[in-house]
Amino acid sequence: MTDIAAIMATSPVIPVLVIDDVATARPLAEALVAGGLRVLEVTLRTPAALDAIRAMKGVPGAIVGAGTVVTAGHFAAAHDAGAEFIVSPGLTERLAAPVIDSGIPFLPGVATAGDIMRGLDLGLTHFKFFPAETSGGLKALKALAAPFYQCRFCPTGGISAATAPDWLGFDPVLCVGGSWVTPKGATMAEVEALARAASALRP
Repeated sequence: MTDIAAIMATSPVIPVLVIDDVATARPLAEALVAGGLRVLEVTLRTPAALDAIRAMKGVPGAIVGAGTVVTAGHFAAAHDAGAEFIVSPGLTERLAAPVIDSGIPFLPGVATAGDIMRGLDLGLTHFKFFPAETSGGLKALKALAAPFYQCRFCPTGGISAATAPDWLGFDPVLCVGGSWVTPKGATMAEVEALARAASALRP
């Protein structure tokens, strides 16, 4: 099993996916991987999410994880579905303990110095900065990253194709999370083109 640092370094953008129809999962993963985005975060916001993870794992080259994991029960279900990494909007010890014990790569959300210190206490150094724009944006992350020089981040929340390069230009940022590569109503050809543009964003 690879670690979270390697997963974060795979692609500059991690698509944050909300999937309502499992039938769309595999074609969507194929389009994203073809466009160069191999790391896919399927949010546990819909009844189709766990089956979508199972379907996407069949796509060669895809690294499929579960997002919006907020309880130990969510983690157990995602683990059973074969999620290869776990993303949470926040960080609690009750959630972190079973994820860390499992060895599955974990990217918990942080927004404050206290959040990061809690993560460091648990042995974590890689975090999702969330919600990125409403938590103060790049200016806030730069202020937080200074005392926590050992940490690396994946800002998510309000980031667009236009703003992603600014975030990616900051060394502690290994990747960003975003939903702009899979707009509602887009064809798979359009998704592949958006993914290709996103995969070329790293400065």
